[in-house]
Amino acid sequence: MEGSVIIDVEGLSHSYGDLRAVDNISFSVKSGEIFSFLGPNGAGKSTAINVLITLLPLQKGKVAIAGHDLGSEPKAVRNSIGIVFQEITLDRDMTVNETLEFHGNLYSMEKKEIDSRIEELLTLVELHDKKDVLTKNLSGGMKRRLEIARGLMTRPAVLFLDEPTIGLDPQTRRKTWEYLRAVNEEGTTIFLTTHYMDEADLLSDRISIIDHGRIIASGTPEELKNSLGEDIICLETPERKRAEEAIRVNGDIKSISENEDGLVIMTEKDGAHILPELIAGLNTDGIKITAVNLKKPSMDDVFMHYTGSALRE
Repeated sequence: MEGSVIIDVEGLSHSYGDLRAVDNISFSVKSGEIFSFLGPNGAGKSTAINVLITLLPLQKGKVAIAGHDLGSEPKAVRNSIGIVFQEITLDRDMTVNETLEFHGNLYSMEKKEIDSRIEELLTLVELHDKKDVLTKNLSGGMKRRLEIARGLMTRPAVLFLDEPTIGLDPQTRRKTWEYLRAVNEEGTTIFLTTHYMDEADLLSDRISIIDHGRIIASGTPEELKNSLGEDIICLETPERKRAEEAIRVNGDIKSISENEDGLVIMTEKDGAHILPELIAGLNTDGIKITAVNLKKPSMDDVFMHYTGSALRE
């Protein structure tokens, strides 16, 4: 996606005492895109986002958001962003309408603008029929949609969301993605953190995988998956070492690794053409195959490849 850079981060680090939670990361986000930090809990995602939204001090590095320097213009940065936190932060005893009205007043918006913006946003997140309902009586998905609307009240250049669908059921998660796409189509740049592979894959224009405070891979979902190869063959055999030696002579094999189930074989070409030849060769060598599976690389495979482990909860 073409666009000017709206978030530019160079050499960002943040420590809690001796613990370096964010370790010298650099990245940029283009205006109008959906950008994701993908990584497990404790990877440094929330720390990084909390520095960007001015909740944590900028200890080391340079950050510019919407043309404002985070170090010298934190207030200007705050005025140009919207935020949806990981935890629900709604006043239980305010109605949907009062919640948005209060936020508009907090930012000194004109009453006429507040009223028109509330109408727009309640239509966008499909909460118009709930405008007079107390937030404590909303479902989890409705509360999340209200928080997205609240984050958009001031027409921010960037909407930050920290784990926006955590705790939601699969159907509500997918519905939330639809609302975020609608927000993005209206021109708002979206920066989210997530530990859900499918969320990063299906929602993002670009992804940075972060683990142990470092960015270890970046790209579009397709670029990241294609970096592994054309296809993946998962092969279970009691004779892994012999099988690996026999397979390595094939020029169409990109890489071979092991997991708890067996061998993971990345192919340079269409695996459907390689697989019969590969099985025939192993049978000729008398190597027993207990199971074999052919699939396209997924974001789970990408994460495993770059971090050496599955996504830890």
